[in-house]
Amino acid sequence: MNFALRIPEYYKAEIEKLKGNASINQFIVNAIAEKISALNTEAYLQERASHGSRQHALSLLDRVADVPPEDYDRV
Repeated sequence: MNFALRIPEYYKAEIEKLKGNASINQFIVNAIAEKISALNTEAYLQERASHGSRQHALSLLDRVADVPPEDYDRV
C-alpha cells in the first residue's frame, strides 16, 4: 500500500534526529505500529478492567503481609 504523505517541516528535522540508521519510511511504519499497539493495549486493558472489581482487588491486597520490603526490593 502506498500513500503520499505530507510531513510538516517542523516534524522533518525531529524525524531526522530520531530515526537513527532507519529510513524515514521505516521510521514512520514503526511509529504507526507502535501507535496501533498502544491503542489496542488500551482497549484490551479497558475491557479487562470492565470485568474487574475494585473491592475484590482491595481484598487481595489485604491478604499481603504487612512487613517491610527486603533490602533488594526497596525503592
